[in-house]
Amino acid sequence: MADFFTPQWAESVREALQAGPSEQAREGKLQEYPASWALECRELGSYLFIRWAGGAVAECRIVGPDEPLEAIYVLGMDYRDWKALHEGYDAQRTVMYRKIVLEEGELLQFFKAVYFFVEYLNLIGSVPATYPETVRPVATVS
Repeated sequence: MADFFTPQWAESVREALQAGPSEQAREGKLQEYPASWALECRELGSYLFIRWAGGAVAECRIVGPDEPLEAIYVLGMDYRDWKALHEGYDAQRTVMYRKIVLEEGELLQFFKAVYFFVEYLNLIGSVPATYPETVRPVATVS
């Protein structure tokens, strides 16, 4: 089992996303979705970057706080909410109750594909990881 938000964990996430949700979950919800997501763990200042192309995961990696970030949608979530998602908290509620928040990108366009996002956020939450008890926030430069 990989540590949370490490390159090894991102590779496990890529494999889970590539396998995709069940046929029943895909029915009527999922379409080809050319986009890129940057899902931040705020306390770490890092992102899980996912780029989609041709209905498949083209790239899935961790982007650190000092690396350039180019994504169509940037979403932020606190460490405790990432951990809750991985402990079984519902992905749909994670979105609905704004535990993950769209910080950059067109809101209307994002919500046209929200069912796609939720199904895949659920898969991300199912990837096992080890979590440190505490995380140290990334220092910010003013």
